[in-house]
Order: sequence, then structure tokens, then C-alpha cells
Amino acid sequence: MAANNDTIKKTVTVSVVLCVICSVVVSAAAVLLKPTQQFNKALEKKVNILAAAGLTPAAGQKVDELYQQMIKPMVVDLETGKFTDAVSPDSYDQYKAAKDPQTSKALPGEADIASIKRMPQYATVYVVEKDGQLDKLVLPVHGYGLWSTLYGFVALQPDLNTVSGMGFYQHGETPGLGGEVDNPAWKALWPGKKIYAEGAEQPSIELIKGKVDSQSPQAAYQVDGLSGATLTSNGVTNLMKFWFGQNGFGPFLKNLRAGEA
Repeated sequence: MAANNDTIKKTVTVSVVLCVICSVVVSAAAVLLKPTQQFNKALEKKVNILAAAGLTPAAGQKVDELYQQMIKPMVVDLETGKFTDAVSPDSYDQYKAAKDPQTSKALPGEADIASIKRMPQYATVYVVEKDGQLDKLVLPVHGYGLWSTLYGFVALQPDLNTVSGMGFYQHGETPGLGGEVDNPAWKALWPGKKIYAEGAEQPSIELIKGKVDSQSPQAAYQVDGLSGATLTSNGVTNLMKFWFGQNGFGPFLKNLRAGEA
């Protein structure tokens, strides 16, 4: 008499064995692919830093090669507004540090206009030099939009006030609306804009509703808002005002202009 292979016990046994096998395969794939994922993540970060600085690899040139040639990562102590060697820029992760109460501080509500909750003590900035002089300074920025935290880089010209380039590399905003922060045409509006009005220490840069009037005295500090995405636009304004204000990179930029960083 042939064995009955349709018993509940055998069905459950086969299901369990298949689940175990699948779990092992998925876990092994995750472990094996992790180095590749980390490499790609680091490479993408370098691409975005270079893009903000207006640097693109020449034909046949690798991103890593251009990055090593042109970009000098340095760590800033946000409490003192000066460069520090307390941590290595090669291994320091400021976003991870911001989640640790030992390496960050909570921001009071009135100060946390970018809705980032915690502020790390240190931040990595990226220096581009030409003939031994500062050519570009790339600063990391982040803040909450409508649905997500936007992470990006802002590059400044040597005057430490004029925007050279700007772009977000990670966010979860609505495609076609807040997601237009990825649109090259919108990003092209930023170069030449000023962060601070003459003589001001607090940032004046902001996104406005509609199009900027080029004849307006405020035009240099204004960027077209994102159509249909008021909250994302407000989020971008808030994160810019935070990171270039007194609780962000403001003291560091002031020291750097004075040659005291």
C-alpha cells in the first residue's frame, strides 16, 4: 500500500523546512551583499558631494579618483565653530552620532526649526582647494519636509555666502510635488543665491510661493518654491535657516571668514 504524502504532518514539515531554507538563503545573501551595499552607499555620497561642488569625472576617470584629488573631508566642532581632530572624518558618521545621547544633544522645540530633534557635536565638511586657497566648501544639511527627512549638500563659494551648488540625495517626498527637489531645473536655480544679507548673521535665504521677481531687492536670497508642495518648500527653508544659523554652521562660517577656524 502506497504511503500517504498528503498528511497534515508532512505538509507542515515540508513548509517548515522550506521556510528554514529560505531564511538561510536570505540571511546569507544579506551578509554577502553587505560590503557591496556599503561600497555603493559611500560611492553615491561621493558623487553627490562632487555634484554639489560642480565637479564631474572626466572621461575614463573614476569617481574615487576625482574625489581623492579634489575633496578634503574635515571635522568641525559645532559647539566651538572650529575645526577639530577629535574624531576622524574617514570613520565619523554624524547621523549615527546624532542618535546617541552621548555624542549629541537634544534641541529645544523653539530651536529645532528643521525638526531634526538632536544635534551631533561634530559634523564633517568637505573642502575644495585651488592653488592652496579655498575654492568651495560643501556642507551637509538635513531637515524634515512633508513626509520625510531630506538629506543634502550645499556648496559655497570662497566668500562663504554665495551658493555654488545644492542638491538632496535622500528623501521620501511625493514624486512630482515635493519630490521635485530632485529636478535638475530646480537645483539650477540655486547657484549664485546668497545665504546672508549684507551685514546679517542670520540667514536670509528662503523658498517663496511662486516665481522669484528678478527685479526685487530680495531676489538674491529667494528661490522658487516647489509647485503644489508648500510643506516641503517650508521644510527646505527651515533646514537652510537652521544649518546656516547660530545652532548650525553659522559660528563656524563666521570663524572661517575671520581666519579663526
